Amino acid sequence: MLLSSRTLLLILPLILAACGFTPVYGTGGAGTQLQNSITVSEPSTRNAFLLTQRVEERLGRAAEPTYLLNLSVRTDLAGLAVDREGSITRYNLLGFATYSLVEVATGRVITSGSVDNFTGYSAADTTVVTLAAERDAQKRLMILLADQIVTRVLVADI
Repeated sequence: MLLSSRTLLLILPLILAACGFTPVYGTGGAGTQLQNSITVSEPSTRNAFLLTQRVEERLGRAAEPTYLLNLSVRTDLAGLAVDREGSITRYNLLGFATYSLVEVATGRVITSGSVDNFTGYSAADTTVVTLAAERDAQKRLMILLADQIVTRVLVADI
């Protein structure tokens, strides 16, 4: 017997509840447990600052932290498109970040890992416009990496 889309939609919440599914930001979910309980290691570069800023936007900043999130980030630049004169007109900015979530009281590593992503930008005729495009691409990349890290931290067994 096939279930109609409507019937499946109505029983889906019951199925998810039966398997132990808990919404991340629901009562008792990891999102509410971690909100404002994590401090992020101090950034030392502009990209690390942007990464930290986005993580704190998503998870809050702890006054009395339960957890420490150590972050490390690096980027590489790859030229993609070349014009007839041999000038690169499009770049890919590749980002790599590692993280570890540590329980402050015990020093126990809760979760750790690495994420990577990329974004691109075009080189314009002027240096100022190209630098502005590069800075914007760096910011977008740090947001992507931070969101990936937050997602992984939220699904970790705390």
